[in-house]
Amino acid sequence: MRKNRDVDGEYDRYIGFFHPFCNAAGGGERVLWAAIKATQERYPKAACIVYTGDIDLTESATDSPATENNANSKEAISARKRDVILEKVEKNFNIRLHRSSIHFKFLSTRDWLLSSRYPYFTLLGQSLGSLRVAYDALSQFVPDVFIDTMGYSFVTAFARFIFPSMPIGAYVHYPTISTDMLGSLDVNSVEGLNAGTGKGFRGYLKRIYWHLFAHLYGWTGGNIDVVMTNSSWTRGHIQSLWGPSRSKLGKRREIEVVFPPVSVEDIEKAVDVSEASERKRERTILYIAQFRPEKNHELVVNAFAEFLKNSQERSKGVVSKTRLVLLGSLRDDNKEDLRRVAQLRQLIQRLNIEDSVEFILNAPWKQMLDWLGRSSIGVNGMWNEHFGIGVVEYQAAGLICVVNNSGGPKRDIVVDVDGGPTGFHASTASEYAEAFSGALSLSSEEALTMRHRARLSAKRFSEERFASRWNAQLDALIRFQGDTTNH
Repeated sequence: MRKNRDVDGEYDRYIGFFHPFCNAAGGGERVLWAAIKATQERYPKAACIVYTGDIDLTESATDSPATENNANSKEAISARKRDVILEKVEKNFNIRLHRSSIHFKFLSTRDWLLSSRYPYFTLLGQSLGSLRVAYDALSQFVPDVFIDTMGYSFVTAFARFIFPSMPIGAYVHYPTISTDMLGSLDVNSVEGLNAGTGKGFRGYLKRIYWHLFAHLYGWTGGNIDVVMTNSSWTRGHIQSLWGPSRSKLGKRREIEVVFPPVSVEDIEKAVDVSEASERKRERTILYIAQFRPEKNHELVVNAFAEFLKNSQERSKGVVSKTRLVLLGSLRDDNKEDLRRVAQLRQLIQRLNIEDSVEFILNAPWKQMLDWLGRSSIGVNGMWNEHFGIGVVEYQAAGLICVVNNSGGPKRDIVVDVDGGPTGFHASTASEYAEAFSGALSLSSEEALTMRHRARLSAKRFSEERFASRWNAQLDALIRFQGDTTNH
Protein backbone atom coordinates (compact mmCIF):
# COMPACT_ATOMS: atom_id res chain seq x y z
CA MET A 1 0.00 0.00 0.00
CA ARG A 2 1.22 3.46 -0.85
CA LYS A 3 2.34 5.71 1.91
CA ASN A 4 0.50 9.01 2.31
CA ARG A 5 2.01 12.28 1.38
CA ASP A 6 2.61 14.98 3.94
CA VAL A 7 4.70 18.13 3.94
CA ASP A 8 8.19 19.16 4.95
CA GLY A 9 10.02 16.65 7.15
CA GLU A 10 6.85 14.56 7.47
CA TYR A 11 7.08 13.42 3.86
CA ASP A 12 6.60 9.64 3.94
CA ARG A 13 6.57 8.37 0.39
CA TYR A 14 9.01 6.34 -1.68
CA ILE A 15 12.13 7.91 -3.21
CA GLY A 16 13.86 5.79 -5.84
CA PHE A 17 17.61 5.90 -6.53
CA PHE A 18 18.75 4.35 -9.82
CA HIS A 19 22.34 3.22 -9.27
CA PRO A 20 23.01 -0.21 -10.85
CA PHE A 21 26.60 -0.36 -9.50
CA CYS A 22 25.87 0.71 -5.94
CA ASN A 23 28.23 -1.86 -4.40
CA ALA A 24 31.30 -0.37 -6.06
CA ALA A 25 33.53 1.82 -3.93
CA GLY A 26 34.10 4.84 -6.13
CA GLY A 27 33.29 8.51 -5.80
CA GLY A 28 29.90 8.04 -7.46
CA GLU A 29 28.92 5.54 -4.80
CA ARG A 30 30.01 7.90 -2.03
CA VAL A 31 27.64 10.49 -3.49
CA LEU A 32 24.79 7.95 -3.57
CA TRP A 33 25.15 6.90 0.05
CA ALA A 34 25.75 10.42 1.32
CA ALA A 35 22.62 11.49 -0.58
CA ILE A 36 20.59 8.71 1.03
CA LYS A 37 21.95 9.67 4.44
CA ALA A 38 20.99 13.31 3.85
CA THR A 39 17.56 12.19 2.62
CA GLN A 40 17.01 10.08 5.74
CA GLU A 41 17.90 13.00 7.97
CA ARG A 42 15.66 15.41 6.05
CA TYR A 43 12.74 12.99 5.60
CA PRO A 44 13.03 10.28 8.28
CA LYS A 45 9.63 8.84 7.39
CA ALA A 46 10.41 8.38 3.69
CA ALA A 47 11.57 5.05 2.27
CA CYS A 48 14.61 4.92 -0.02
CA ILE A 49 14.47 2.39 -2.87
CA VAL A 50 17.83 1.54 -4.45
CA TYR A 51 17.81 -0.11 -7.88
CA THR A 52 21.02 -2.11 -8.23
CA GLY A 53 22.45 -4.94 -10.29
CA ASP A 54 24.56 -6.26 -7.42
CA ILE A 55 22.82 -9.62 -7.24
CA ASP A 56 25.69 -12.03 -6.52
CA LEU A 57 27.24 -10.51 -3.43
CA THR A 58 28.51 -13.20 -1.07
CA GLU A 59 27.61 -16.75 -0.20
CA SER A 60 26.64 -15.60 3.27
CA ALA A 61 23.82 -13.55 1.79
CA THR A 62 22.24 -16.47 -0.01
CA ASP A 63 23.24 -19.56 1.94
CA SER A 64 19.75 -20.20 3.30
CA PRO A 65 17.58 -21.92 0.69
CA ALA A 66 13.85 -21.41 0.58
CA THR A 67 11.87 -23.93 2.61
CA GLU A 68 8.26 -24.49 3.50
CA ASN A 69 9.13 -23.54 7.07
CA ASN A 70 10.53 -20.23 5.95
CA ALA A 71 7.81 -18.41 4.06
CA ASN A 72 9.80 -15.19 4.10
CA SER A 73 13.07 -16.71 2.86
CA LYS A 74 13.16 -14.44 -0.19
CA GLU A 75 12.71 -11.38 1.98
CA ALA A 76 15.32 -12.68 4.42
CA ILE A 77 17.86 -13.15 1.63
CA SER A 78 17.12 -9.65 0.37
CA ALA A 79 17.65 -8.28 3.88
CA ARG A 80 20.97 -10.09 4.17
CA LYS A 81 22.07 -8.70 0.82
CA ARG A 82 21.11 -5.26 2.06
CA ASP A 83 23.24 -5.78 5.16
CA VAL A 84 26.21 -6.92 3.06
CA ILE A 85 26.00 -3.79 0.92
CA LEU A 86 25.53 -1.38 3.82
CA GLU A 87 28.32 -2.96 5.85
CA LYS A 88 30.63 -2.31 2.91
CA VAL A 89 29.36 1.28 2.74
CA GLU A 90 30.27 1.78 6.39
CA LYS A 91 33.65 0.11 5.93
CA ASN A 92 34.68 2.01 2.81
CA PHE A 93 33.02 5.38 3.32
CA ASN A 94 32.39 5.56 7.06
CA ILE A 95 28.72 6.34 6.31
CA ARG A 96 26.15 4.86 8.69
CA LEU A 97 22.56 4.56 7.49
CA HIS A 98 19.18 3.61 8.94
CA ARG A 99 18.80 0.18 7.37
CA SER A 100 15.10 -0.31 8.05
CA SER A 101 14.08 2.45 5.62
CA ILE A 102 16.35 1.29 2.76
CA HIS A 103 15.06 -1.31 0.32
CA PHE A 104 16.82 -2.82 -2.69
CA LYS A 105 15.40 -3.87 -6.03
CA PHE A 106 17.89 -6.20 -7.67
CA LEU A 107 18.29 -5.94 -11.44
CA SER A 108 19.18 -9.07 -13.41
CA THR A 109 19.74 -7.01 -16.56
CA ARG A 110 22.75 -4.93 -15.52
CA ASP A 111 24.98 -6.53 -18.16
CA TRP A 112 23.10 -4.44 -20.71
CA LEU A 113 25.04 -1.45 -19.35
CA LEU A 114 28.54 -2.86 -19.78
CA SER A 115 30.68 -1.38 -22.53
CA SER A 116 32.14 -4.83 -23.29
CA ARG A 117 28.72 -5.84 -24.60
CA TYR A 118 28.96 -3.28 -27.41
CA PRO A 119 32.24 -3.49 -29.37
CA TYR A 120 30.76 -1.09 -31.91
CA PHE A 121 28.58 2.01 -31.36
CA THR A 122 29.33 1.68 -27.65
CA LEU A 123 27.74 4.95 -26.52
CA LEU A 124 24.49 4.22 -28.34
CA GLY A 125 24.52 0.57 -27.32
CA GLN A 126 24.91 1.32 -23.62
CA SER A 127 22.26 4.04 -23.78
CA LEU A 128 19.73 1.80 -25.52
CA GLY A 129 20.69 -1.04 -23.21
CA SER A 130 19.88 1.20 -20.24
CA LEU A 131 16.26 1.22 -21.43
CA ARG A 132 16.09 -2.53 -20.80
CA VAL A 133 17.48 -2.00 -17.31
CA ALA A 134 15.04 0.86 -16.69
CA TYR A 135 12.14 -1.42 -17.62
CA ASP A 136 13.49 -4.06 -15.23
CA ALA A 137 13.68 -1.48 -12.44
CA LEU A 138 10.32 0.22 -12.84
CA SER A 139 8.45 -3.01 -13.49
CA GLN A 140 9.53 -4.16 -10.03
CA PHE A 141 8.52 -1.00 -8.19
CA VAL A 142 7.36 2.50 -9.13
CA PRO A 143 8.51 5.14 -6.63
CA ASP A 144 6.86 8.47 -5.99
CA VAL A 145 10.09 10.31 -6.87
CA PHE A 146 12.75 8.90 -9.19
CA ILE A 147 16.42 10.00 -9.11
CA ASP A 148 19.17 8.77 -11.40
CA THR A 149 22.53 9.07 -9.64
CA MET A 150 24.74 7.59 -12.37
CA GLY A 151 24.00 9.73 -15.41
CA TYR A 152 21.78 7.44 -17.48
CA SER A 153 19.65 10.09 -19.19
CA PHE A 154 17.89 7.51 -21.39
CA VAL A 155 16.59 5.94 -18.18
CA THR A 156 15.06 9.22 -17.02
CA ALA A 157 13.54 9.78 -20.48
CA PHE A 158 11.98 6.31 -20.28
CA ALA A 159 10.60 7.04 -16.81
CA ARG A 160 9.12 10.33 -18.04
CA PHE A 161 7.47 8.60 -21.02
CA ILE A 162 5.89 5.85 -18.88
CA PHE A 163 5.05 8.03 -15.87
CA PRO A 164 4.57 11.62 -17.10
CA SER A 165 3.64 13.05 -13.70
CA MET A 166 6.41 11.45 -11.65
CA PRO A 167 9.03 13.97 -10.42
CA ILE A 168 12.41 13.04 -11.90
CA GLY A 169 15.83 14.17 -10.79
CA ALA A 170 19.39 13.46 -11.85
CA TYR A 171 22.82 13.86 -10.33
CA VAL A 172 25.32 13.95 -13.19
CA HIS A 173 28.95 13.08 -12.55
CA TYR A 174 30.12 13.20 -16.14
CA PRO A 175 28.32 13.85 -19.44
CA THR A 176 28.02 10.74 -21.60
CA ILE A 177 29.34 12.88 -24.44
CA SER A 178 30.75 16.39 -24.31
CA THR A 179 32.02 19.14 -26.56
CA ASP A 180 35.54 18.27 -25.36
CA MET A 181 35.03 14.68 -26.52
CA LEU A 182 33.88 15.92 -29.92
CA GLY A 183 36.91 18.18 -30.08
CA SER A 184 39.26 15.33 -29.15
CA LEU A 185 38.53 13.71 -32.53
CA ASP A 186 40.58 16.43 -34.23
CA VAL A 187 43.71 15.13 -35.91
CA ASN A 188 46.00 17.31 -33.80
CA SER A 189 44.35 16.48 -30.48
CA VAL A 190 46.45 14.63 -27.90
CA GLU A 191 44.01 14.59 -24.96
CA GLY A 192 41.42 11.93 -24.14
CA LEU A 193 40.91 8.26 -24.91
CA ASN A 194 39.84 9.06 -28.50
CA ALA A 195 42.48 11.69 -29.23
CA GLY A 196 43.06 12.14 -32.96
CA THR A 197 40.70 9.36 -34.06
CA GLY A 198 38.64 11.63 -36.29
CA LYS A 199 40.94 11.35 -39.27
CA GLY A 200 40.18 9.43 -42.45
CA PHE A 201 36.86 8.03 -43.66
CA ARG A 202 36.24 6.04 -40.47
CA GLY A 203 36.98 9.16 -38.47
CA TYR A 204 34.50 11.10 -40.58
CA LEU A 205 31.80 8.52 -39.85
CA LYS A 206 32.68 8.62 -36.17
CA ARG A 207 32.26 12.39 -36.14
CA ILE A 208 28.78 12.07 -37.68
CA TYR A 209 27.84 9.33 -35.23
CA TRP A 210 29.02 11.28 -32.20
CA HIS A 211 27.28 14.49 -33.29
CA LEU A 212 24.00 12.65 -33.88
CA PHE A 213 24.32 10.95 -30.52
CA ALA A 214 25.01 14.32 -28.85
CA HIS A 215 21.69 15.64 -30.23
CA LEU A 216 19.86 12.56 -28.95
CA TYR A 217 21.57 12.83 -25.57
CA GLY A 218 20.55 16.47 -25.36
CA TRP A 219 16.92 15.57 -25.98
CA THR A 220 16.85 12.92 -23.24
CA GLY A 221 18.27 15.37 -20.71
CA GLY A 222 15.46 17.78 -21.36
CA ASN A 223 13.00 15.50 -19.59
CA ILE A 224 14.47 15.93 -16.10
CA ASP A 225 12.85 18.24 -13.55
CA VAL A 226 15.81 18.81 -11.22
CA VAL A 227 19.37 18.47 -12.49
CA MET A 228 22.44 18.51 -10.27
CA THR A 229 26.05 18.29 -11.39
CA ASN A 230 29.16 17.61 -9.39
CA SER A 231 31.28 20.50 -10.69
CA SER A 232 31.20 23.72 -12.65
CA TRP A 233 32.94 21.89 -15.52
CA THR A 234 30.18 19.28 -15.72
CA ARG A 235 27.50 21.93 -15.37
CA GLY A 236 28.90 23.85 -18.33
CA HIS A 237 28.80 20.80 -20.59
CA ILE A 238 25.38 19.62 -19.41
CA GLN A 239 23.98 23.11 -19.89
CA SER A 240 25.28 23.26 -23.46
CA LEU A 241 23.89 19.80 -24.28
CA TRP A 242 20.64 19.72 -22.30
CA GLY A 243 19.86 23.43 -22.08
CA PRO A 244 18.12 23.87 -25.46
CA SER A 245 15.91 20.81 -24.93
CA ARG A 246 15.06 21.86 -21.37
CA SER A 247 14.03 25.31 -22.58
CA LYS A 248 11.76 23.84 -25.27
CA LEU A 249 10.11 21.54 -22.72
CA GLY A 250 9.57 24.38 -20.24
CA LYS A 251 12.05 23.26 -17.58
CA ARG A 252 12.63 26.55 -15.82
CA ARG A 253 14.77 25.37 -12.92
CA GLU A 254 18.47 26.09 -13.29
CA ILE A 255 21.02 23.29 -13.35
CA GLU A 256 22.74 23.43 -9.97
CA VAL A 257 26.26 22.50 -8.91
CA VAL A 258 26.19 20.28 -5.82
CA PHE A 259 29.77 19.42 -4.98
CA PRO A 260 30.22 15.77 -3.95
CA PRO A 261 30.59 15.04 -0.25
CA VAL A 262 34.05 14.36 1.07
CA SER A 263 34.83 13.14 4.58
CA VAL A 264 36.77 16.32 5.28
CA GLU A 265 36.01 16.34 9.00
CA ASP A 266 36.92 12.66 9.45
CA ILE A 267 40.19 13.13 7.57
CA GLU A 268 41.07 16.25 9.55
CA LYS A 269 40.54 14.34 12.80
CA ALA A 270 42.58 11.35 11.63
CA VAL A 271 45.46 13.13 9.87
CA ASP A 272 47.63 15.68 11.62
CA VAL A 273 49.07 18.60 9.66
CA SER A 274 51.74 20.22 11.82
CA GLU A 275 55.48 20.66 12.14
CA ALA A 276 55.62 17.32 13.95
CA SER A 277 53.70 15.47 11.23
CA GLU A 278 55.81 17.14 8.54
CA ARG A 279 58.87 15.42 9.92
CA LYS A 280 57.09 12.05 9.67
CA ARG A 281 55.86 12.42 6.09
CA GLU A 282 57.43 10.02 3.61
CA ARG A 283 58.57 10.85 0.10
CA THR A 284 55.50 9.08 -1.27
CA ILE A 285 53.38 10.09 -4.25
CA LEU A 286 49.84 8.75 -3.73
CA TYR A 287 47.28 8.18 -6.49
CA ILE A 288 43.79 7.27 -5.24
CA ALA A 289 41.59 6.20 -8.17
CA GLN A 290 39.61 3.28 -9.50
CA PHE A 291 41.54 1.22 -12.04
CA ARG A 292 39.64 2.40 -15.09
CA PRO A 293 41.10 3.60 -18.42
CA GLU A 294 40.01 7.22 -18.06
CA LYS A 295 41.97 7.55 -14.80
CA ASN A 296 45.12 7.40 -16.93
CA HIS A 297 47.39 5.55 -14.53
CA GLU A 298 49.81 5.08 -17.41
CA LEU A 299 50.48 8.83 -17.55
CA VAL A 300 51.28 8.93 -13.85
CA VAL A 301 53.53 5.85 -14.04
CA ASN A 302 55.45 7.24 -17.01
CA ALA A 303 55.80 10.60 -15.29
CA PHE A 304 57.10 8.92 -12.15
CA ALA A 305 59.64 6.95 -14.20
CA GLU A 306 60.82 10.19 -15.81
CA PHE A 307 61.03 11.84 -12.40
CA LEU A 308 63.17 8.98 -11.11
CA LYS A 309 65.42 9.15 -14.15
CA ASN A 310 65.93 12.88 -13.71
CA SER A 311 66.49 12.47 -9.99
CA GLN A 312 69.08 9.74 -10.52
CA GLU A 313 71.16 12.23 -12.44
CA ARG A 314 70.96 14.62 -9.47
CA SER A 315 70.94 12.47 -6.34
CA LYS A 316 70.78 8.71 -6.15
CA GLY A 317 70.04 8.84 -2.44
CA VAL A 318 66.81 10.74 -3.00
CA VAL A 319 65.50 8.29 -5.59
CA SER A 320 65.71 5.30 -3.27
CA LYS A 321 63.36 7.00 -0.80
CA THR A 322 60.68 8.09 -3.26
CA ARG A 323 57.72 5.79 -3.99
CA LEU A 324 54.55 5.83 -6.05
CA VAL A 325 51.53 4.21 -4.41
CA LEU A 326 48.52 3.32 -6.61
CA LEU A 327 45.54 2.87 -4.32
CA GLY A 328 42.15 2.04 -5.81
CA SER A 329 39.15 -0.24 -5.91
CA LEU A 330 38.25 -2.96 -8.40
CA ARG A 331 34.62 -3.35 -9.44
CA ASP A 332 33.30 -6.71 -8.27
CA ASP A 333 32.29 -8.22 -11.61
CA ASN A 334 34.55 -6.36 -14.01
CA LYS A 335 37.44 -8.41 -15.42
CA GLU A 336 38.64 -5.35 -17.32
CA ASP A 337 39.78 -3.78 -14.04
CA LEU A 338 41.97 -6.79 -13.25
CA ARG A 339 43.38 -6.72 -16.76
CA ARG A 340 44.30 -3.06 -16.40
CA VAL A 341 46.15 -3.73 -13.15
CA ALA A 342 48.08 -6.52 -14.86
CA GLN A 343 48.94 -4.21 -17.76
CA LEU A 344 50.13 -1.54 -15.35
CA ARG A 345 52.38 -4.05 -13.61
CA GLN A 346 53.86 -4.98 -16.99
CA LEU A 347 54.47 -1.32 -17.82
CA ILE A 348 56.18 -0.79 -14.48
CA GLN A 349 58.44 -3.78 -15.12
CA ARG A 350 59.36 -2.50 -18.59
CA LEU A 351 60.28 0.85 -17.06
CA ASN A 352 62.34 -0.98 -14.43
CA ILE A 353 60.74 0.87 -11.51
CA GLU A 354 58.92 -2.03 -9.82
CA ASP A 355 60.93 -1.54 -6.60
CA SER A 356 59.53 1.98 -6.29
CA VAL A 357 55.83 1.34 -7.04
CA GLU A 358 53.25 -0.28 -4.79
CA PHE A 359 49.65 -1.35 -5.50
CA ILE A 360 46.99 -1.16 -2.78
CA LEU A 361 43.75 -2.78 -4.03
CA ASN A 362 40.32 -2.40 -2.41
CA ALA A 363 41.74 -0.69 0.65
CA PRO A 364 39.34 -0.10 3.55
CA TRP A 365 38.84 3.41 4.85
CA LYS A 366 41.32 3.09 7.73
CA GLN A 367 44.11 1.94 5.43
CA MET A 368 43.45 4.82 3.05
CA LEU A 369 43.65 7.25 5.97
CA ASP A 370 47.00 5.76 6.91
CA TRP A 371 48.39 6.43 3.44
CA LEU A 372 46.95 9.95 3.39
CA GLY A 373 48.82 10.64 6.62
CA ARG A 374 52.12 9.18 5.41
CA SER A 375 52.31 10.58 1.88
CA SER A 376 53.63 13.94 0.72
CA ILE A 377 52.02 14.33 -2.70
CA GLY A 378 48.59 13.42 -4.05
CA VAL A 379 48.37 13.02 -7.82
CA ASN A 380 45.47 12.97 -10.29
CA GLY A 381 46.02 11.88 -13.90
CA MET A 382 42.61 11.99 -15.54
CA TRP A 383 42.00 14.44 -18.38
CA ASN A 384 38.82 16.45 -17.76
CA GLU A 385 38.10 14.73 -14.46
CA HIS A 386 34.50 15.73 -13.74
CA PHE A 387 35.26 16.62 -10.11
CA GLY A 388 37.89 14.67 -8.17
CA ILE A 389 36.83 13.48 -4.72
CA GLY A 390 40.25 11.93 -4.27
CA VAL A 391 41.85 15.34 -4.84
CA VAL A 392 39.75 16.89 -2.07
CA GLU A 393 40.75 14.00 0.20
CA TYR A 394 44.36 14.84 -0.58
CA GLN A 395 43.75 18.45 0.42
CA ALA A 396 41.93 17.54 3.63
CA ALA A 397 44.93 15.41 4.59
CA GLY A 398 47.31 18.23 3.74
CA LEU A 399 48.88 16.59 0.70
CA ILE A 400 50.39 18.78 -2.00
CA CYS A 401 48.36 18.10 -5.12
CA VAL A 402 49.66 17.52 -8.63
CA VAL A 403 46.59 17.36 -10.88
CA ASN A 404 45.70 17.39 -14.55
CA ASN A 405 45.42 20.86 -16.00
CA SER A 406 41.75 20.38 -16.89
CA GLY A 407 38.26 19.71 -15.56
CA GLY A 408 37.13 19.97 -11.96
CA PRO A 409 40.53 19.60 -10.25
CA LYS A 410 41.76 22.68 -12.12
CA ARG A 411 38.60 24.81 -12.01
CA ASP A 412 37.07 23.96 -8.64
CA ILE A 413 39.60 22.29 -6.33
CA VAL A 414 43.30 23.06 -6.79
CA VAL A 415 42.91 26.82 -6.84
CA ASP A 416 44.68 29.62 -5.01
CA VAL A 417 43.65 30.12 -1.39
CA ASP A 418 44.65 33.15 0.69
CA GLY A 419 46.72 34.39 -2.21
CA GLY A 420 48.84 31.25 -2.56
CA PRO A 421 48.77 27.97 -4.50
CA THR A 422 47.46 24.69 -3.11
CA GLY A 423 49.25 22.49 -5.64
CA PHE A 424 50.47 22.08 -9.21
CA HIS A 425 48.79 21.61 -12.61
CA ALA A 426 50.28 19.42 -15.35
CA SER A 427 49.33 17.86 -18.69
CA THR A 428 52.26 15.85 -20.05
CA ALA A 429 54.47 13.25 -18.38
CA SER A 430 57.34 15.75 -18.37
CA GLU A 431 55.19 18.39 -16.69
CA TYR A 432 54.07 15.91 -14.06
CA ALA A 433 57.68 14.84 -13.44
CA GLU A 434 58.70 18.47 -13.02
CA ALA A 435 55.79 19.07 -10.64
CA PHE A 436 56.81 16.04 -8.54
CA SER A 437 60.30 17.47 -8.34
CA GLY A 438 59.01 20.92 -7.44
CA ALA A 439 56.72 19.66 -4.69
CA LEU A 440 59.39 17.44 -3.14
CA SER A 441 61.95 20.27 -3.33
CA LEU A 442 59.95 22.61 -1.11
CA SER A 443 61.41 23.42 2.27
CA SER A 444 59.59 22.05 5.31
CA GLU A 445 58.21 25.52 6.03
CA GLU A 446 57.04 26.06 2.44
CA ALA A 447 55.48 22.61 2.27
CA LEU A 448 53.63 23.03 5.57
CA THR A 449 52.25 26.41 4.51
CA MET A 450 50.92 24.91 1.28
CA ARG A 451 49.42 21.96 3.19
CA HIS A 452 47.50 24.35 5.46
CA ARG A 453 46.15 26.24 2.44
CA ALA A 454 45.08 22.94 0.88
CA ARG A 455 43.27 21.88 4.05
CA LEU A 456 41.46 25.22 4.17
CA SER A 457 40.41 24.73 0.54
CA ALA A 458 38.95 21.30 1.34
CA LYS A 459 36.45 22.73 3.81
CA ARG A 460 34.34 23.87 0.83
CA PHE A 461 33.48 20.23 0.09
CA SER A 462 32.36 18.88 3.46
CA GLU A 463 29.56 16.33 3.91
CA GLU A 464 27.55 18.95 5.80
CA ARG A 465 27.60 21.35 2.85
CA PHE A 466 26.69 18.55 0.46
CA ALA A 467 23.71 17.52 2.62
CA SER A 468 22.41 21.09 2.73
CA ARG A 469 22.65 21.54 -1.04
CA TRP A 470 21.29 18.07 -1.81
CA ASN A 471 18.25 18.55 0.41
CA ALA A 472 17.49 21.94 -1.15
CA GLN A 473 17.24 20.21 -4.54
CA LEU A 474 15.31 17.26 -3.10
CA ASP A 475 12.81 19.67 -1.54
CA ALA A 476 12.26 21.24 -4.94
CA LEU A 477 11.83 17.83 -6.56
CA ILE A 478 9.24 16.73 -4.02
CA ARG A 479 7.31 19.96 -4.55
CA PHE A 480 6.83 18.92 -8.16
CA GLN A 481 4.36 16.27 -6.98
CA GLY A 482 0.91 17.50 -7.82
CA ASP A 483 2.33 20.35 -9.91
CA THR A 484 1.94 19.41 -13.58
CA THR A 485 3.07 22.79 -14.94
CA ASN A 486 6.73 21.81 -14.84
CA HIS A 487 6.39 18.36 -16.43
